[in-house]
Amino acid sequence: MAIADYGRFDALGLAELVRRRQVSAAELLEEAIARNERVNPRTGAVVTPLYDDARRAAAATPADPAAPFAGVPFLVKDIHCDMAGVPSTSCSRYLAGHKAPRDATIVERLRRAGLVIFGRTNAPELGLLPVTEPELFGPTRNPWDPTRTPGGSSGGSAAAVAAGVVPLAHANDGGGSIRIPASCCGLFGLKPTRGRTPVGPDHSQVWNGFTIAHAISRSVRDSAALLDATAGPETTSPYWAPPVARPFLAEVGAPPGKLRIALTKRPQVTSPPLHPDCAAAADDAAKLLADLGHHVDEADPDLDAEAFARDFFTLVCVDTAAFLARAAAELGRRPRRGELESATAVTALLGRQRSAVEATRARERLEAQARRALAFFERHDLLLSPALALPPPPIGTLKPRGLEAFAQDLLLRLHLGVLLRIPGLIDASVRRVFSFMPFSPLPNVSGQPAMSVPLTWNAAGLPIGVQLVARFGDEATLFRVAAQLEAARPWRDRRPPIHADAPAP
Repeated sequence: MAIADYGRFDALGLAELVRRRQVSAAELLEEAIARNERVNPRTGAVVTPLYDDARRAAAATPADPAAPFAGVPFLVKDIHCDMAGVPSTSCSRYLAGHKAPRDATIVERLRRAGLVIFGRTNAPELGLLPVTEPELFGPTRNPWDPTRTPGGSSGGSAAAVAAGVVPLAHANDGGGSIRIPASCCGLFGLKPTRGRTPVGPDHSQVWNGFTIAHAISRSVRDSAALLDATAGPETTSPYWAPPVARPFLAEVGAPPGKLRIALTKRPQVTSPPLHPDCAAAADDAAKLLADLGHHVDEADPDLDAEAFARDFFTLVCVDTAAFLARAAAELGRRPRRGELESATAVTALLGRQRSAVEATRARERLEAQARRALAFFERHDLLLSPALALPPPPIGTLKPRGLEAFAQDLLLRLHLGVLLRIPGLIDASVRRVFSFMPFSPLPNVSGQPAMSVPLTWNAAGLPIGVQLVARFGDEATLFRVAAQLEAARPWRDRRPPIHADAPAP
């Protein structure tokens, strides 16, 4: 193999070349590093290169030929994924000097699968926003259009995969953070069932159990094989996902049968207008699924979208306040002025103002809505919707502006928490963020598996994903349908303008 062919292969394909000794893990690593150096100045996807560590690891231990991803270069998101002795900043100036004392369990499993980790990817501060624009590292840019966001919070990972640096990269998802950037970057992104992958050893759950780790990939089979390699409970897990009948990789290409699929275009979190491109992408996917033999009809889950947004935001605020309290105890000091972005500081302040009763009631109301949504799947096998309400927006679109930005700055400088009681101030912030992502948080609350599939590019050349949600524990059906869609409308060979295989500008 000529190294120039690197970009044609998915991760399993690269591992097969290593097993056949057509290329070495060290050669693949050097190619990935060279590719990152070519495109990263234009994308800002990788924020902490770990080249020397990766070279030592590749040299010290030859790739295990039995490992599914033997010798394949890999990137890890800089949030909720500790690596021993490596900066673990959560993309915040407050945590810029923090290094984790040990590997997260998911990192141990990634290494055991044969992956060679050579860098950490960008994300919004503490993973709070659906765009990747942290002040610590600066914004990550979408390879399809560098003026636009790759989404978030796993935006750095998605941009690196889309730009051809790696065929798949680590991501995690607490409200859509795998599916949002997958949609924005024209990639496949599956959020597993709650409890399917580990969060230890230092946590039992993250974000009230809403967050789970997996990956963003070009191919469906890479996602399935990686989930096989990383899935499984820890002894400290508070809940375990249902066992599977056979490996997820075996589901890729298996016939899904004739499924009952509900199409919804009604936002589930707040009620923003739906961009015509996103509505058209969902309609187009519904037609494709019907042509593939499935029964598709329009039906909406029974949800109170405005209440869902308020309660979900309440829990995010409380969790942010608790996270920063833990960080202060570990670092021995609270954040200094300017070490937290204004939106993060305001979110934490709101969390500190909520009582235990308010937080518990918000959780109870969300769980009640999730129970109604789960009952919807007694009549339907899958729920199809747009992945997002907007095409990838320009960078900076979701930042506070005008009175909202002024009030946030004033309350932080003058410690005027009373400003948070200005009618509509916080509701405006909630609507602004959720107007982009009104379909993704529900599966995080219900724990169901969900995926974004890249089937459509709009007239501006921007990818528009669609989301499919399955019953709790049923990733198998998602992988079968995803493979069916991948075969019917292949996306793996699409290349954005910013790509490691493209001539330098």
